[in-house]
Amino acid sequence: MSESSWSFAHFLTQTDVVGLCVLVILTVMSLLSWYLIAFKLWCYGALRARRRAFIADFRRVRQPIDAERLRIATNNPFARLLKEGIRACQSLREAGRDNVRKTDGPGFEIASPDDYVSAALAHGVAGEKRRLENGMTLLASIASTAPFVGLFGTVWGIFHALQAIALSAQASLDKVAGPVGEALIMTGYGLFVSIPALLAYNAFTRVNRNLIGDLERFAHTVFGLLGLGLATASAALDEPQVVEGAKGTR
Repeated sequence: MSESSWSFAHFLTQTDVVGLCVLVILTVMSLLSWYLIAFKLWCYGALRARRRAFIADFRRVRQPIDAERLRIATNNPFARLLKEGIRACQSLREAGRDNVRKTDGPGFEIASPDDYVSAALAHGVAGEKRRLENGMTLLASIASTAPFVGLFGTVWGIFHALQAIALSAQASLDKVAGPVGEALIMTGYGLFVSIPALLAYNAFTRVNRNLIGDLERFAHTVFGLLGLGLATASAALDEPQVVEGAKGTR
C-alpha cells in the first residue's frame, strides 16, 4: 500500500459493516448535537427578547390589581411565573368566598395563605427548571459516549486490519501502519463529535443556573407584590446575561 492510499476514502472502502455502523452512529450523534446547540441558542435569544418586553410592562405595575390586568403571555418563564402567582391568589379568594369547609373528609389546615402562594411560586420555578433542561440529557450523553464509540470503531478497525494482514501473510511495517493509522480516524471522529457537545453542555448548564437564580429572585418580587403590595422596582428585574453567560464569566 502506498502512502497516497492512506486516506479516509480508502478506509471506507476497506472497512466492514461494523465500521460503517460506527461511522453512521457518530454522524447521527454529531448532527443531533449541533441541532440541539443551534436550537438552544435560538431559545435563549428568543427568551431574552421576550423577557425584555415583559419586564418593561411589569415595571409599571404598582399594585396587585395592576398585575392581574397586565396582558400576560405564556411564551417566557417570567410571565408564566407571574401567572402562577396570580392563579394562586385567585384560588385563595375563591376559597374564602365559599366559607364552607368539609370536616368529614381529608384535608389539612394551612398556617398562612402566604404558604400557598409561596408553594405555587416554588412549583412554577421547578417547572421552568424542567423546561430549561430539555435536551440537556441528550447533549450530555453524546458528549460522554461519542469518544467510546469512536474508540470501539478504532479497536474494531485495527482487529479487522490485522486479520486481513494475517491472511495475506505480509507483516511488513507499511502493511501494518496504513490500516492502523486509518483505524485511528474513528477515535478522532469521536472526539470531534464529543468536544463541541461537552463545551455546549457546560455553557448551557451555566446559563440555566443563572436563569433559575433570576427566576427565584423574580418569584420573591412577585410574592412581595401580590402579598404585600410592594413596588416592582427591584434588582431582581435586572436583565440576566442569558446568552452572554455562555461566553464569559459572571
